[in-house]
Amino acid sequence: MRNENFYQSIMPAVYIVSDNIYSPIGSTTAENFERVKQGVSGIKQHHNTDLADEPFYASLFEHQHSINHKHLKYSKFERLLIASVNEALKDSNVDFTGENTLLIVSSTKGNISLLETSPEAVELNNRVAMYTSAKLVAGHFGFVNQPVVVSNACISGIMAILTGMRLIQSGQYANAVIVGADVITKFVLSGFQSFQAISPEPCKPFDINRAGITLGEGAATIVLSSNAKYTSGIKVLGGAVSNDANHISAPSRTGKELCEAIDRAIATSGLTIGDIDLISAHGTATSYNDEMEAKAIALAGLDKAPVNSLKGYYGHTLGAAGLIESIISVQSLKQNMILPTLGFETIGVSNPINVCTELMPASLQTCLKTASGFGGCNGAIVFSK
Repeated sequence: MRNENFYQSIMPAVYIVSDNIYSPIGSTTAENFERVKQGVSGIKQHHNTDLADEPFYASLFEHQHSINHKHLKYSKFERLLIASVNEALKDSNVDFTGENTLLIVSSTKGNISLLETSPEAVELNNRVAMYTSAKLVAGHFGFVNQPVVVSNACISGIMAILTGMRLIQSGQYANAVIVGADVITKFVLSGFQSFQAISPEPCKPFDINRAGITLGEGAATIVLSSNAKYTSGIKVLGGAVSNDANHISAPSRTGKELCEAIDRAIATSGLTIGDIDLISAHGTATSYNDEMEAKAIALAGLDKAPVNSLKGYYGHTLGAAGLIESIISVQSLKQNMILPTLGFETIGVSNPINVCTELMPASLQTCLKTASGFGGCNGAIVFSK
């Protein structure tokens, strides 16, 4: 049952106004959710020697796919950000050009691809910097405040939402437009290959036969506001981040630190574990991540709660993952629908959790979204009707 605490009583509510997912399976949230319900995945085998010498699986935009090519002065990464923000703002009545609105950009790699395609020059250092991309996007739409960049490995998307929520709750801003994106390049793919972390087939989160991650491209935007008149029916209740302080790339072996983030996220939301109707897990399908995440979920007392991972549909979209997967989870709440974990068949973690295997109608009120990343970072956030 809900446990309205002091934190909730003094902090203003933060509402989701509108959102967008721009991915290889759809350019709107509605298109994406419908295709995920249909079991459609963006993951395919690719033979692209610009990215890798050997064939690989990933969810990528096709070469012929037009990502706002009328904005050719921007990089592919920036065009993705612009395309997603543009779609989200179409459904929003928020004055995004006012002084009380902030733009937040989430990414792990940003314009790193320019290092592969541009000649070495002093100007390149500035062009690759994420704050340059953030300023270009802010200028394109007419945001008047300096944008904020959040780049903290694979929890970047969740951390960006939490940053927007906290800045609104602090009274510094009334609205926040939060956008995240990442593009798969040779540098990105080869980096994960060097860890032997790339699956030779489409990823299988939490499955006994999982063999690693599948990467993906995409962008997503969430618009937040403290003004209830703009609400789409969903609130961001609370969240937390933690760090394992364990290893630069491998996660904690115990799951204790992610569990701490989950516990704090639920507590600051004024809830108890019994209020969590659905968990949207990070579920990368690597041996270590899924094992750690299952331990954390069990430690938190949530092993019976329905769990899914969306990586089988989108691949791991890095700095966009927390946003894309949060938006899909919000749609699950709105439509009272639990999505299956594509690629999962047989539980393959030592702490069995309730991994969803089929599309199921359910009465849903509250969802917990989790993420973990390199450097031992963990994030958890709670959404509710």
